[in-house]
Amino acid sequence: MFYNGAMALDRDLHVAVATASSGTRAGGGRGWEMLAATGVRGLRVLVESGALVSLLSTDAGGPASEVLGENARRYGDRGASALRWDARRTAPGGPFDLVDLDPFGSPLEFLDAAFDGLAPDALLSVTATDMIVLAGVDRASTRRRYGAEPVTGRLGPEGGLRILLATLAARAAARGRGIHPLLAYVHDHYVRVYARIGAPDGAPPVGTIEPGRWDGPAVGAPGPVGPMWLGPLFDRGFAERLRVPASAARPVELARLLGRFVDESVADVPFYYEPNLIARDAGLAAPPPTDRLVEALRERGHASGRTHAREGAFRTRARREEVYEVARVLAQRPNPAARPLAPNSPSPDPGAP
Repeated sequence: MFYNGAMALDRDLHVAVATASSGTRAGGGRGWEMLAATGVRGLRVLVESGALVSLLSTDAGGPASEVLGENARRYGDRGASALRWDARRTAPGGPFDLVDLDPFGSPLEFLDAAFDGLAPDALLSVTATDMIVLAGVDRASTRRRYGAEPVTGRLGPEGGLRILLATLAARAAARGRGIHPLLAYVHDHYVRVYARIGAPDGAPPVGTIEPGRWDGPAVGAPGPVGPMWLGPLFDRGFAERLRVPASAARPVELARLLGRFVDESVADVPFYYEPNLIARDAGLAAPPPTDRLVEALRERGHASGRTHAREGAFRTRARREEVYEVARVLAQRPNPAARPLAPNSPSPDPGAP
């Protein structure tokens, strides 16, 4: 039940992203859903978003293939087609303007086919569910598969998302292209990236974090972690264009998630803070409320906002020392009547580096 709910939310968001990107290509584009199963995700985008004039859905075979074929024939007049195909090879009919890769487990074996099927300026969406590897539970496998040292513990899933982004940046660079993340997020048992793949814009922001010299949230590792993506997870303008589709199965949950994306896009830096951990490390009797911390940091001129990645957590451009100082100051003050923090209120320095 929980898994199905997560997938319903993900399909709703997929339609929202495709709809928000539909205005960038006059007349719509061509799509390829690489591992389509029954094809529900891709067909919703074809029918509801206005982003595509055609959609090729491929699957390697099995029980879902017959259903996929029936579903594609049902929407053949809208440009749907289905093909039994090994997605480790680029499908015919490209190049494609939207390629969706949503495997069970790691996407690594399908990435070359995905990149080789992309049009010059295309949208690529990639899911990874191999979180035991990406989030650092099996560190040896992270090093072997992704060539990176993972972040472990509570920040591990975001670390895995950033390792995946670094992997995509490397595959793009090998083809003389660059990636521009529009939306990259952590949810339940997976991470997902929506990125525009186009001309490179300088060197990608990929590197390692040395814990002893890192002034952001403590990553809790003895040595360097990465290489990983250290740039933004969101394109703020794109995040602001996202809307809940009329057909959404989970509209309330999706609206809340979209609000979080916009809120944290003003402080789009690696990793987040949790008030309970700040209180523990600073020796405070109780953690200050998240909204008070965010508001106090904004008052000091630091872009800050709640994050989607963990309930009650927040991102900020302030240095770690100042975050802890603000928490200590708040701990000494009485808690005033709660004043709601506007979820999308701008921070004083949204453009700060």
